[in-house]
Amino acid sequence: MTPVLELDDVAVAYGKRRALDGVSLSVAPGEIVTLLGANGAGKSTTLRAVSGLVRPTRGHILYEGRDITHVPADATVAAGVSHVPEGREIFPEFTVRENLLVGGHTVERSRIDERLESVFGLFPVLRDRQAQTAGTLSGGEQQMLAIGRALMTRPRLLLLDEPSLGLAPMLAREIFRVIRRINEDGVAVLLVEQNARRALALASRGYVLETGRLVTSGTSAELSADPRVRTAYLGLDRARSDVAG
Repeated sequence: MTPVLELDDVAVAYGKRRALDGVSLSVAPGEIVTLLGANGAGKSTTLRAVSGLVRPTRGHILYEGRDITHVPADATVAAGVSHVPEGREIFPEFTVRENLLVGGHTVERSRIDERLESVFGLFPVLRDRQAQTAGTLSGGEQQMLAIGRALMTRPRLLLLDEPSLGLAPMLAREIFRVIRRINEDGVAVLLVEQNARRALALASRGYVLETGRLVTSGTSAELSADPRVRTAYLGLDRARSDVAG
């Protein structure tokens, strides 16, 4: 089966600083894969490279077997890739409905109502807030709006960057329940998430980035049992050591 996404030896630089160096990974159709790593490890840059917001200096990015390494961001979206960036980046002065319509600007007009209904089915609160200015929504509602906007194009690959950042635990759990529902509808997900434990519980596989390089990968069970991952990202072994001390 052809992966929905493949990165082969991808490098990205910001000026003289190398943000990614030889990253290779894959996401199968209908799979959730997580990227773990500390701040500055290159996780967000990986998503930006896939969505066409930054250009690799080396390597190739394949989407459904097609090379999209140098495809413009808008064409990547039209092909079926949607990106929810860290910080949500909604339009605060627009209404909820207007934000969703921006997300669906490439969708045929005859299908807009159908797409809106699909988003409202996932996030009923957005239906109730359609006429509300997006900047007045709570943090959790803004994250729902950002994801809903990305879903307006019916993507086959969804790139999620820190979807639970800054959310209360109850809202974070709701966001993760929705991500699972989206995935169960057949959408592949590449997930960057600060809460490594929750990310590994949701994903089937993961990769660990350190200073732009992949240092390990495996199933979620394998990574959860890896001493380096447990200490650096799950805090389990460190916590036990502190208790024992």
